Amino acid sequence: MLQINNLSFTYRKSGMTVFDTFSLNLREGGVYGLLGRNGAGKSTLLYLMAGLLTPDFGEVLFDNYNVRDRAPRVVADTFIVPEEFDLPAVKLSEYVAINAPFYPRFSHDDLRRYLDLFRLPPDVPLHALSMGQKKKAYMSFALATGARLLIMDEPTNGLDIPSKEQFRQFITMGMTDDRIVVISTHQVRDIDRLLSHVTIIDQSRTLLNRSTAEIAQRLQFGLATDIADALYVQPTIAGNMAVMTNHSGQPGPIDLELLFNATLANPQGIAQAFANPLTEQPL
Repeated sequence: MLQINNLSFTYRKSGMTVFDTFSLNLREGGVYGLLGRNGAGKSTLLYLMAGLLTPDFGEVLFDNYNVRDRAPRVVADTFIVPEEFDLPAVKLSEYVAINAPFYPRFSHDDLRRYLDLFRLPPDVPLHALSMGQKKKAYMSFALATGARLLIMDEPTNGLDIPSKEQFRQFITMGMTDDRIVVISTHQVRDIDRLLSHVTIIDQSRTLLNRSTAEIAQRLQFGLATDIADALYVQPTIAGNMAVMTNHSGQPGPIDLELLFNATLANPQGIAQAFANPLTEQPL
């Protein structure tokens, strides 16, 4: 489990406080979509999770180890793919030979499977790749490390439409019961079919942290003619798209973009939908 306990963090140069007594728990075996408006602190939170930033107060624990202590077993079990990065001017095979030994569970067989999916040869020169191809190569290495905490910031940026489908297959191939995958993105439609959990933050508040199974059971999404009891309404050309309480308890499809907007606009209403017991409508 990844535990974030009473975390506070302020950027010293700007004096901007991003988190104040923020807490969150993420369990193994889950693919978490981390969503929030611009400036909500998503990228900062990812770096705090990875132990690359030091909180002013509070702690981030991974398997009960404080990630900021940078214990070798935690570092070997954590990998972050930032939104922006650069790779050295070497072949991918050379990069792997140098870096793979730092990860005891690194799998060369898995790496080949991921590269085949992305149609990348193992000896490709990294400096000759486009940004999208570099991202595919780096993500392939990340997943092949066997790290149980995999953190990805805007992983689908720079990928074309076919590559985004490959990305979804890629995460599915690499998911295991003991792994936590955290994906932060604004491109919610790129990952909606991947997620097992949705986490929506707004600076120091966790507005939603629920499994997609529970969301599908508790909420209903779609066009609505009667919006009197809707939790959120978004007018469109086709009509009113609404989020409503799912009284039947029968799971339906989730509209992740609509859920995000509804949670920001009506956090109390969304929270209440999960607090109330499920009641079936009469036949």
